[in-house]
Amino acid sequence: MAQELDVIKVWEDLHKTPELGFEEHETAKYIAEHLTALGYEVETGVGGTGVVGVIKGEEEGPCLMLRADMDALPFTINGEKKVIHACGHDSHSAMLLAAASRLVGKVKRGKLKVLFQQGEETLFGAMSVIKAGVLEDVDLALGLHIRPVQDCADGQMVGAVCHTSSAQFKAKVTGRAAHGSRPHLGVNCAEVLAAIVQNIAMLKFDPALAWSCKCTKIEVGGAAINIIPDKGYAAFDTRAETNPLMKEILERVRVCIENTAAAYGATGEMEFMGPVLPACEYDDALTAEVAECIKEVVGEENFVPSCGGGGEDFHFFKNQKPSLRVAYFGVGCDCKPGLHNPEMAFNPQALPNGVAVLEKMAMRYLG
Repeated sequence: MAQELDVIKVWEDLHKTPELGFEEHETAKYIAEHLTALGYEVETGVGGTGVVGVIKGEEEGPCLMLRADMDALPFTINGEKKVIHACGHDSHSAMLLAAASRLVGKVKRGKLKVLFQQGEETLFGAMSVIKAGVLEDVDLALGLHIRPVQDCADGQMVGAVCHTSSAQFKAKVTGRAAHGSRPHLGVNCAEVLAAIVQNIAMLKFDPALAWSCKCTKIEVGGAAINIIPDKGYAAFDTRAETNPLMKEILERVRVCIENTAAAYGATGEMEFMGPVLPACEYDDALTAEVAECIKEVVGEENFVPSCGGGGEDFHFFKNQKPSLRVAYFGVGCDCKPGLHNPEMAFNPQALPNGVAVLEKMAMRYLG
């Protein structure tokens, strides 16, 4: 039987080579070499730089996919561009690779598929592996993420990380330029944008659900202050607890942009700055099983039922294959000051907890 991998040693190795989304060449090579040595059927270059390992059991059964992301984040520090693992994706890949090593020889039925996904931070990673066919035979999918101290303490684990739907877009306005002394000859897009921002802020949605739609940037005008500006935009970040709510928000915002601009004699349009990330839609029974495994690993006193989690492209899997049963748990590891902070650090001694839950969940379905 292949030798089990030390999750902390794997994390230390991966942490040394942070790479941006769709550029994870060294990370993918490291993972593929270890999976091959463990006896997995390995496919590389999945949707770009993704890596998939497969072990099949001798008996009929479901296909369980365990997924981890690989990419790091870009920063500019003191004028120098850096790439840093500030979201813990190196730890996720380490936990999955270590779990893969512990499952060799134990898959008796069905199929185990381990997916090391590229480009989560770009928001295009999941869709790239979906388009490459990674979901075609998958029945269940399980993901994980380390959690900041704001969500849970070191040694605790979260049964369900409840990601919201998220979208970023621009409200682009075209008015008409004019000299500042003759404002009646122009259509001031700065004033139109101000009205759009105010009108969007007045939109109201179901208070029983979490949501927000806030302007985070306005860009308008040029070098000369005495010119009525004719082009500009306001950028918005939008969050919604459910996918139907996000759909409602975006439709009403679109109408607000177009109609407000028209009322002032300008034109307005909505331009998305990336894909709309789906909200989580977890399988209750699968999530309950994750909770049972977590309690077996860290004890009921260290189990946290749920927490928030921003956005995650993992949820494109369920979005694109509605029959898929999915769950997603969190690993408490004294992660601070927070995710996406260049100073982010955590306690790697907590990583074996994530490995153990992945192994236990796989054994429930494939053992």
